[in-house]
Amino acid sequence: MDMLSTTHWEKTGAPGIVTIDLQAIRRNYRRIATLVAPARASAVVKADAYGLGADKVAPALYDEGCRDFFVAQYHEALDLQPLLPADATLYVLNGLQPGIEADCARRAITPVLNSLEQVGRWRSAAQFAGRRLPALLQFDTGMSRLGMSPEEAEALASDDMLLSGIDIVYIMSHLACADEADDPHNAAQAEQMRRFSAMFPGVPVCFGNSAGSFLGETYRGALVRPGLALYGARPTDMLERPMEPVLTIEAAVVQTRTVPAGTSIGYSATHVTTETRRLATISLGYADGILRALSNRGAFFYENIRLPIVGRVSMDSTIIDISDLPEGALHLGSLVEFIGPHQSLEEVAELAGTISWEVLTSIGHRTFRQYR
Repeated sequence: MDMLSTTHWEKTGAPGIVTIDLQAIRRNYRRIATLVAPARASAVVKADAYGLGADKVAPALYDEGCRDFFVAQYHEALDLQPLLPADATLYVLNGLQPGIEADCARRAITPVLNSLEQVGRWRSAAQFAGRRLPALLQFDTGMSRLGMSPEEAEALASDDMLLSGIDIVYIMSHLACADEADDPHNAAQAEQMRRFSAMFPGVPVCFGNSAGSFLGETYRGALVRPGLALYGARPTDMLERPMEPVLTIEAAVVQTRTVPAGTSIGYSATHVTTETRRLATISLGYADGILRALSNRGAFFYENIRLPIVGRVSMDSTIIDISDLPEGALHLGSLVEFIGPHQSLEEVAELAGTISWEVLTSIGHRTFRQYR
């Protein structure tokens, strides 16, 4: 896919440009796939591929060799299935809501079963379809979010009828603290996963997430589920930057002005100038992923000059202090960098007091998107 030029952007009137490097995503996948071999590497493309566009990302990852794709919700699988060849497998992490089991079976989408109720409904779907149906069984190893308890696992393992008509493709769980490599909770979850695995001998394990892929073989299983790492973020505190950046966000200037000392700026006048300052209003706000928590804390960049956010971030605009730039450097339509070579995704998240996942998935759709 060709990268679109800024000329195309200018013709749209969009408030900024989001550039997503599909080749970098492919290289990130390749790195993880090489790292975890002989385990397989899947791709987590839920939440619109973490906000970057699952319709573009998933086919690019398929071209790189990925055949296993995880989404969170059933409708996400329905949206993706027509875009991928028939040998790609789609897994639904949250399982199925009641009443859609027959449709899921007909479309050959694979659910993750998180409760005995979901198991029972999928068993009934297999009986209705007259054939065996694949599924993953998820067990809770210490996150208390999704998955069955040790007692429920024992019930399944001891009564073959409970899984009648179901082919268990993998048993799985999710690591809660893998981004902190030395957290003892990781080892505790791995030990609990070994207990679950012993109940289902011969069934492969799907365990490691992005960070778990880097923690070693104990935390991987036969299939790993990288998500965040594919999109260029740092997945674990044990590595500086193992992944290649994927994303650039630029915003267009709407207006520049010079204001005297004592000028209040933005909603609730949370910033008041103490001297004459030059300001620019840019055309992205919290509706576009410039998190409101960045008010009076975050920044944009022009070349290598940091331009602090002053006042509160608005829904559709943000005010930045451009006093450190030469006069006239910015004008109507100039682009300033939010995420890119001068400011990483992690730096933005830290300034906002949040995590990279939230920054990514908050990116709005009013910007002009271009894919390399």
